[in-house]
Amino acid sequence: MIKRTLEELKSYNAPGHFQMTAMRIHGKEETGARKFWMGLSTFLPGGGAEYAYEDNPLEKVYYVLEGEMTVTDKTGTRYVIHQNESISFQPNEGRYLVNESNRPASMLVIINYPE
Repeated sequence: MIKRTLEELKSYNAPGHFQMTAMRIHGKEETGARKFWMGLSTFLPGGGAEYAYEDNPLEKVYYVLEGEMTVTDKTGTRYVIHQNESISFQPNEGRYLVNESNRPASMLVIINYPE
């Protein structure tokens, strides 16, 4: 077992993301997790992630802890994910992500490692 606390997490640069802080909670380097990693992302108002194209073979789950995030798929369909709600992405499913509210938003990000 490995316990992690918020105080020991370190931020990292998440490519394609803006006005946000990303911190890895569990993963290969942090805790030896081999199948997936989990992070905490905090987005300022207007913060988000550029469109991620369909060439990413990884599954993802976003779980909003505070605030709300708007996710747009390749067809332009928008999903507003509120506190205690989640959204999942199949491999090769693109998305655009933005905090359209006037409050910061925090969410857990869970992504599998490629085999």
